[in-house]
Amino acid sequence: MHRVLNEKQYDGYQSFNYLNSGTDYQSFSLSDKINRVPSYDLALTEDQEQSVNELFKKNSIISLRDHGFIVPEKREDIVPYCSQLHTFFHYEGLSYSGIDAMFENFMDGITITSSKNGLKWAEVIEMLGIRYADITKQRTVYIATTFEDIINAKELKKVALLPSLEAANILENELDRVDILYGLGIRCMGITYNEANTLGSGLVEKNDGGLTNFGRRVIERMNTLGMAIDISHCHDQTSLDVIECSQDPVFITHAGARALWQTPRMKPDEVLKACAKKGGVIGMCAAPNTTLTHTHPDHSIESVMEHFEYIYELVGIDHIGLGPDTFYGDHTALQQEFDNRLRLSDSHQGESFEESDYVNGLENPSEAMINMVKWLVKNNYIKTDIQKAAGENALRALKVILQK
Repeated sequence: MHRVLNEKQYDGYQSFNYLNSGTDYQSFSLSDKINRVPSYDLALTEDQEQSVNELFKKNSIISLRDHGFIVPEKREDIVPYCSQLHTFFHYEGLSYSGIDAMFENFMDGITITSSKNGLKWAEVIEMLGIRYADITKQRTVYIATTFEDIINAKELKKVALLPSLEAANILENELDRVDILYGLGIRCMGITYNEANTLGSGLVEKNDGGLTNFGRRVIERMNTLGMAIDISHCHDQTSLDVIECSQDPVFITHAGARALWQTPRMKPDEVLKACAKKGGVIGMCAAPNTTLTHTHPDHSIESVMEHFEYIYELVGIDHIGLGPDTFYGDHTALQQEFDNRLRLSDSHQGESFEESDYVNGLENPSEAMINMVKWLVKNNYIKTDIQKAAGENALRALKVILQK
């Protein structure tokens, strides 16, 4: 794997080195190899490789959604592994990712073992606390709670993690929990996940009732505090209502264009254009079996970037970002276990396709952002446009939201 000139500090630390395996937590065989699958060669020229290095060296690179989470090697280990608090984080892998800051939700493990109604309040507090404790013991990443924290990451040679929640289910009907989450460092929160909650309708619901009155109060509180809003998993009318209600720009951190792939997980043109009109940013997703296209039905960097090009033409370069949504290990197995465990409706319904085990060229955080930028360079995007997509657009919106 070719390295870019933006490597971060790494001192050899692995998660929970300060504890005893087998005594303090159960040990599992993990998919911690950075090159778990064959590497993807974009066949750049020497001049193009130099352009990529310069882009990573001189610009803030922001991933709108990625995960340091490591999946177990054996599928049968996923549930017992995720049932404990001590799930591992790939600090070494992130040190090679080229990422300066990323939206990270930390909830990947307990999401699988929680009830169908979503995460419980106590589970979220426990997961945040144990992850923060582990992060405190190492030097590669740090928690970002201000705009300055994000800007400083490159100079510090570290990765700034913007604590996020995939959905607001845990609020139930308690508005002040938004403040509590903010106090615990959460700076981005999705409104719904796939199914409905007290705020609005998730993307797989048959009927979309839009944003509820409670949802509107939550949006107002998030705006007041300075917490970013994510509508990646909201249904269409709920998405439009959130955009209209929010005073601040709204993020679609990881999605694609439904015009290219007819599934609820993708966003229709109406939502994409409304998000852009409000100053929001749309991140290109590379979770397996999501951003497919009929031109590229085998999920790869080419299918993902076809969504990029479509949205580029639809809303312009000022509202596009990169949100690969990658893990270390078998993301497909993790997602299938999640769906089976919670008996969720299929968020990819509407198109027939052959499932991919991984996204070729975008398998994990160590390569995803690097290869996306390489693809843009290879396909002759101008430098200023690449800078916007790789970080400047996200920074513009975050500055409005966080500096309050």
